Amino acid sequence: MKKSSLFITFLIVFATGICSLNAQTNYTNNKDIISLLEKKREYNKNNGTGYRIQLYNGLERTAKSLRNRFQIEYPGVYTKLTYKAPEWKIQVGNYKTRLLADRALNEIREKFSGAIVVPM
Repeated sequence: MKKSSLFITFLIVFATGICSLNAQTNYTNNKDIISLLEKKREYNKNNGTGYRIQLYNGLERTAKSLRNRFQIEYPGVYTKLTYKAPEWKIQVGNYKTRLLADRALNEIREKFSGAIVVPM
């Protein structure tokens, strides 16, 4: 009795595994999915992926002075000053993961209290 129920259970698990493998091959060969993946790769190449730390969002004069202060405090760290009407933004660093950005944020927040992590 035990052997027959064990054999039936094994047979069901084996059949389910074969069906799921067959279902996966149907989706990986789909031309629409391949096209979407190519578009996503192209988007990431142009726009980048990852995270930055935003130090400030506001007036031009304050943004430029904060950027200069940051460059003195943290030489060699990438800084980006952008204008998106009506505000100026200072973003620093290029971090691949949120965890890396959060670690850097902990250090930066000691001197720049309003800093936040933002996606690129």
